[in-house]
Amino acid sequence: MPDIQDDGVLGDSGEERPSKSAKKRAMTALQDLGTRLVQLTPAQLEQIPIEDARLSEAVLQARKISQRGGRRRQLQYIGKLMRTIDPTPIQAALEKLDGVHQEESARLHQLEQLRDTLIRDGDAALGAVLAVFPDADRQQLRQLVRCLDPEGPRAKEQARKLFRYLRALQEASLDDS
Repeated sequence: MPDIQDDGVLGDSGEERPSKSAKKRAMTALQDLGTRLVQLTPAQLEQIPIEDARLSEAVLQARKISQRGGRRRQLQYIGKLMRTIDPTPIQAALEKLDGVHQEESARLHQLEQLRDTLIRDGDAALGAVLAVFPDADRQQLRQLVRCLDPEGPRAKEQARKLFRYLRALQEASLDDS
């Protein structure tokens, strides 16, 4: 009679095979991967290498289904299809997308901090911005900072204008890289 272990089951031939729980965890992980595919934007989905036409079609179909039960069944079907392919390239592409997203979030956070520093400190903070963006138009930046009135009726609009200018500077510096 075979011995039962935590991670797997010993078969009659003595080699270990995955337990029912391990198989279920693996299937759930593949279904979760398929769910991530469905949640991507069309532009992001184009970056994912899906070689199986059935899987690609199933993902596109799932995006169109709005009913809960139908969508759940479609996601289960996607999970079933994911078991027939090698998910490694898809996982790698999703991790790459996540990395790009994290980098973009960090850049936006840096811009928000610069904007907030300019709002708080005014002209005294221009040096910090010029250190980050040496190609910035000093006069335009100074004009945007001087127009800022934190308690004024157009404070949000002026802060957005400053943020857009900082973002344009950042995009220009990234394009030069």
